[in-house]
Amino acid sequence: MRKGGILGYDLNDKYCQISYYDESKEEPQTLESSGENYQIPMMIGYVREHWVYGREAKKYSVINEGHIVSGIFEKAVKREKVMIGGKSFDGVWLLARFIRLSLQEFDSIDFITFSVPYTDIDMSKMLKGIGQHIGVEKDRIFIEDYKESYCNYMFYQPKELWQYESALFYCDAREIRAYMLRKLNAISGRGNDRFVTVDEVANARIQELSAIYPVLNVDRAKDADEKFKGFIENIFEKKVVSSVYLTGEGFENSWYPNSLKILCNGRRAFIGNNLYSKGACYHSMKKLRGYEEGPIYLDESKMAEQICLRMRVRGQERWYPIVAWGTHWYEADGEWEVLLEDASDIEIRVETLAGSEVQMERVSLSGLPSRRDYSLRLRIEVMFLDERTCKIIFRDAGFGEFFPATDFYAEKLLNLGGINGQFNSMS
Repeated sequence: MRKGGILGYDLNDKYCQISYYDESKEEPQTLESSGENYQIPMMIGYVREHWVYGREAKKYSVINEGHIVSGIFEKAVKREKVMIGGKSFDGVWLLARFIRLSLQEFDSIDFITFSVPYTDIDMSKMLKGIGQHIGVEKDRIFIEDYKESYCNYMFYQPKELWQYESALFYCDAREIRAYMLRKLNAISGRGNDRFVTVDEVANARIQELSAIYPVLNVDRAKDADEKFKGFIENIFEKKVVSSVYLTGEGFENSWYPNSLKILCNGRRAFIGNNLYSKGACYHSMKKLRGYEEGPIYLDESKMAEQICLRMRVRGQERWYPIVAWGTHWYEADGEWEVLLEDASDIEIRVETLAGSEVQMERVSLSGLPSRRDYSLRLRIEVMFLDERTCKIIFRDAGFGEFFPATDFYAEKLLNLGGINGQFNSMS
């Protein structure tokens, strides 16, 4: 069994990869599937009265033994039913079984971040539910898309690699996609917060790719190399790029020597297929250590508002974010208990990245019992009704055996601007 349960889990319809935090190493380590291969095939089956997964399931599939199912991630997302050995299984159950089997080498799991091609409220609920099913606490399960994992990976690399823009190229047997990590313009009055985003800047279908993958055809490879070279030159025109990352099965053959010269001209280039799982593991490490500093990742799905309460934290009075910008609204619910000083109301501050205006709201505390300072405990609950509506509830939590809780209740509805790409105003 492996010790240390700080994990990043890259998950898609073809394979998964698992990276874990090893205190003796300088960066996350990736679990090997076979030799130096990190990819675990997304296949599960029932053979000889026991469950098999990954490479073992693929082996039985090749010899046509047992009941093997592939594409279980997509089946889980679509909530499909699957017949195995005459029994019907839910796709989500099969995915949960696969994930449990793939993590059996770890004696415990403290934090886990799933990195997936895209995120939404359904994906978040499904993976958080699976995480809880395998024994991880809900508030220690995180979901991010590949672009955010790329950002999290870059945040822990030497600063010179993302001093300017950083490029990521993905290639499979059908197409090449290009992404750029860039810094967003800061808005005055937003303190020292730094913001970044990842844009998909171009994609191309190169017919020769299907001919050179997985078997290299020399003539087709030369044509593909020339087209990829032109693709790169168009993307890098008038841009200052510090580093380049190549990922995807299409880059496994060395068919692009001329393109590689362009990529490495004045910048560093890297190739590998475990960037997303390492980025997700870095995110889990950040959550474990409670790091708040560092760039904030924004995209079209993230909130461009921050909701703060005036609090004294570690002896310092400041506006404390109970909902931070860069959060998915469907993951922003939370609960806190605070000790009140002599106050007749609570101020709520809503900041937006779409402009410099600040929205101030007040909630009256009339009706709360009169107690000595710091013996009045208030429970604060935050819940989002939808991406534009946040409800904040205040209740008297009492103070142990000395002061029982009363029926005090107050709430405030905040109407927010919603996501809708507001962060683009910073570009």
